[in-house]
Amino acid sequence: MLDWTDKHCRYFLRQISQHALLYTEMVTTGAIIFGKGDYLAFNEAEHPVALQLGGSNPNEMAHCAVLAQQRGYDEVNINVGCPSDRVQNGRFGACLMAEPDTVAQCVAAMQKEVDIPVTVKSRIGIDEMDEYEDLTRFIDVVANAGCDTFIVHARKAWLKGLSPKENRDVPPLIYERVYHLKEQFPDLHISINGGVKTLDDTDLHLKYIDGVMIGREVYSNPYILAQVDGRYYGDSHAIPSRHQIVENMIEYAKVQLQQDGARVWHIARHMLGLFQGQPGARIWRRYLSQHGTQKGVGVELLHDALATLDEAQHQAELFRASKPNDAVG
Repeated sequence: MLDWTDKHCRYFLRQISQHALLYTEMVTTGAIIFGKGDYLAFNEAEHPVALQLGGSNPNEMAHCAVLAQQRGYDEVNINVGCPSDRVQNGRFGACLMAEPDTVAQCVAAMQKEVDIPVTVKSRIGIDEMDEYEDLTRFIDVVANAGCDTFIVHARKAWLKGLSPKENRDVPPLIYERVYHLKEQFPDLHISINGGVKTLDDTDLHLKYIDGVMIGREVYSNPYILAQVDGRYYGDSHAIPSRHQIVENMIEYAKVQLQQDGARVWHIARHMLGLFQGQPGARIWRRYLSQHGTQKGVGVELLHDALATLDEAQHQAELFRASKPNDAVG
């Protein structure tokens, strides 16, 4: 989710679910240690939130874990699943599945320095190392170093020959392989990732494993999170309407534009799918996309987009009401 789940996206998603664990986009140790920006910035309202960290040097990983704990993150997750070329060139991401000892050293070094959980997100395999035995060896080595929580994307990654986008669709999903992991390692907390579209899908997976990570479906259809708190966390608080979420984000945008110098599009782009499946969803997306990148646009973008959506829905209702009822013979 590089360039997707930034702090604005996470704040937006937190308006929909109060309990779902949110993950940052992957941040490299180099960016944190040597970068000029604040790559650990987040809003307190985001809790619970995990830092997803990319790197392979145990000392640097431990240093960044300490910084994450000091900043208040609830978890540090080592990314061993991203197949991007720039990730491979930096020797982190999915290519580290070929180096379980390196990942284990990072886990051990990090856990020695911090009290927050250190977890690992991986694939089920890479390239020709895609047999179940390869996966179990990786899990076994890393677990013996002290990691007890794994999030497993249930498809392999082709590091040679497929783009990152193709790696999200071309290799087949093999959910059963993740289920077998839980059977073989019952004391580990195993979550599954990849291709989950609905909460009914989530229920099916939870018969076999401990947790479910939903990525791109939540980004394109974020209101799927509205049922999460009541369904999985026993929280019966009132579910905010889509309109209320927009109003909340307007107040957030006012603060961000004053404090951080952010552009409203940096916030609004994450909200394109809020009305997915609702009347006027296309109008909402089109208005934000057409007007959001214009120079000088402010929070009125969200006000005006909502007003345009409401007017379109109102006109649709008037049209339906004006149609004569079907004749009954």
